[in-house]
Amino acid sequence: MATTFEYVRVLIVDDHAVVRAGLRLLLNAESDIEVVGEAADGLDALIVDRELKPDVVLMDLLMPGLSGIEATRALLRERPEAKVLVLSMQDDPRYVREAFAAGATGYVLKEAADTEVVGAVRQVARGGRHVDPALGARLVATEAEDRIRGERDPLSEREREVLRLLALGHTNQEIAELLSISIRTAETHRAHIMQKLRVSSRAELVRYALGVGLLSVGSGAVAVDA
Repeated sequence: MATTFEYVRVLIVDDHAVVRAGLRLLLNAESDIEVVGEAADGLDALIVDRELKPDVVLMDLLMPGLSGIEATRALLRERPEAKVLVLSMQDDPRYVREAFAAGATGYVLKEAADTEVVGAVRQVARGGRHVDPALGARLVATEAEDRIRGERDPLSEREREVLRLLALGHTNQEIAELLSISIRTAETHRAHIMQKLRVSSRAELVRYALGVGLLSVGSGAVAVDA
């Protein structure tokens, strides 16, 4: 639902003081926006947010300690009505999807024009969503690629990870240790993989892993025994 503000109260979260100072000057120059606080990391952001309850949290992604993604999840668990607008240098569409999955409602690149940052703050404050135009087309293309891959490949990301390790010759015990899971979970993943792929031997798993690009012939010792 759209929300009307006399002015938008903003909390800036970034581990670089120069960036925070620049954003404060930019946003406070607008008659309908006020920067009410700053935080230098994700944990500090949670503390300041509890105290100030801003309308929009302008959140960096890569920070020491609690990352922007983790901070966004935690902040929105405490205050679901908050609006988080990510402002990041990361232009990989997968970061955008991860940010939105965490609950953010906007994503802007730090290289964006001042007017776009200001417009994104207003749009998010009103209840809208915003994606940096430079990322929009790439995000759609990435989603299409992932959808096509999902249609071709029935395995989950974790199952693909287990498959790669199996194809390299690791035992269930070794896979459990490498992925910090129990042996029973590793065995369950293996059973599901073989069921989904309708294979019955390690050699068939290796051939599949090579076929979908999880392994390359020269990537190391590949187990091809049955």
